[in-house]
Amino acid sequence: MVPVLLVLLLALILFGAGFAVKVLWYIALAVLVIWLLGFLVRSTSPSGGRSRWYRW
Repeated sequence: MVPVLLVLLLALILFGAGFAVKVLWYIALAVLVIWLLGFLVRSTSPSGGRSRWYRW
């Protein structure tokens, strides 16, 4: 009975970790897209200088 519970617990932990990693990949992809859009907006700015599209 204990080995079955351990296997079920391990499967639950691995499923949760896999789901979290998948969500982190989606968040990383969204941040990359936002960064690229900001880079493109900065490069097409009419000021021509080294302006920053972010405040920090």
